[in-house]
Amino acid sequence: MTVAKELEYFYQANNLDLDGGIDKEYFIMKFRFFSLKLPNSEFRKKIVHIHDIQHILFNCDVSWKGEAYIAGWEIATGMWKHFPIGFLSLWAMGFGILTHPKEVLKGFKKGLSYNGLIDQNISKKEILEFTIQEVNEMLLKLKTVKFNLFTFLFWTIISVTIVITPLFVIPILLFLFL
Repeated sequence: MTVAKELEYFYQANNLDLDGGIDKEYFIMKFRFFSLKLPNSEFRKKIVHIHDIQHILFNCDVSWKGEAYIAGWEIATGMWKHFPIGFLSLWAMGFGILTHPKEVLKGFKKGLSYNGLIDQNISKKEILEFTIQEVNEMLLKLKTVKFNLFTFLFWTIISVTIVITPLFVIPILLFLFL
């Protein structure tokens, strides 16, 4: 089955907009008690299929547990280099550390054996014609990078800092300007 067909099933199974919502002005980030409506930037529209293919590749749903795994995987493969989507991956990893730390660790460890899909410079049209098995084989590294606890802790500190900084900055700004 082609990646295009797998994505179609993935979007249906997870009640997501067709094609990952690339034609929408906004996308929704759902949390337990609230949702955020965020602008759907051109950069996100261009690469959302990459993120969604990774969900399929590792059989992860779109819950925060699944997102935590994928965020760990993305950071291990170097997605952090691709601003601004790398910033979102770091944020998701930080949130995942606070909510599903085991999944982040599992995803990070798995990512050490893979090259990032975003780094392959393959057009969307081309990747959609592959099978998931072909994508997996293309991304697998010839030599796995050994897990390093200090590297994981470094990215954990960076990602959690990104998540919690607004919790401190916003009240300070409100205090100063109100």
